[in-house]
Amino acid sequence: MGTFIQAVDGTKIYVEDVGSGQPVVFLHGWPANNNMFEYQKNLLVEEGYRYVGIDYRGYGKSDAPATGYDYKTMASDINEVIEQLKLTNVTLLGFSMGGGIALSYLLQYGDSKVSKLVLAGAAAPVFTQRDGYPYGMTKEEVDALIADTKQDRPSMLKGFGEIFFAKEHPEPLQQWFHGLSIAASSHGTIQSAIALRDEDLRGKLGDIKVDTLIIHGKKDQVCPFEFAEEMQKEIPHARLEVFEESGHGMLLDEQEKFNETLLSYVKGNQTV
Repeated sequence: MGTFIQAVDGTKIYVEDVGSGQPVVFLHGWPANNNMFEYQKNLLVEEGYRYVGIDYRGYGKSDAPATGYDYKTMASDINEVIEQLKLTNVTLLGFSMGGGIALSYLLQYGDSKVSKLVLAGAAAPVFTQRDGYPYGMTKEEVDALIADTKQDRPSMLKGFGEIFFAKEHPEPLQQWFHGLSIAASSHGTIQSAIALRDEDLRGKLGDIKVDTLIIHGKKDQVCPFEFAEEMQKEIPHARLEVFEESGHGMLLDEQEKFNETLLSYVKGNQTV
């Protein structure tokens, strides 16, 4: 069922809460919503787990205030969901931008409620190129993406979708995925792109103590594979599962492998 959780500033955050048992909390990527995890939700509920999918402020069915799209505020929203739903022993999965938000949550609030972390195509430790970090887009490229969003958001999203996957997918599936992003607020899309451009978690990830699984597509054109290697260096208890045939959207590029890997990890198997 769907429910709304009130954030600290009064923003109503939509949560898809389905099933029972151990909770798996899903944090979506820019600029989609929790429905991008449809095929993981179906699997987990069938296996006896509780799917908790959060629409960030500005996305999906959540309120879209003018402010609050930085990682600190988004992490606060996640904390409110976990606290108000009284979730414990959580497996927290952050995809793309959701990976940065998941890490920010753990750095701010600790891991007392979280037992496992999955970073899937995560936009971390930093999304844009810096001195000593030659990976990802330049800040100028993100600025151009933001300018395109202000001018013609549907066309920007179409172009973004063209680099999202490494494999060809049926047109109806691509249109469905495109529709998830169209549903987002324009200012939320812009403001969180600014956060993606500017947030930097380097040097902090050594404080992540929870067991961590990094899943990353070798052909990722959005968050290059080097991101995964950098995260594995910094996070003490991280191991890396390489998806050789996947781009950024490994959830669909290698859907069966992704689901099997996730389910095995949630169940507690150490070999994935």
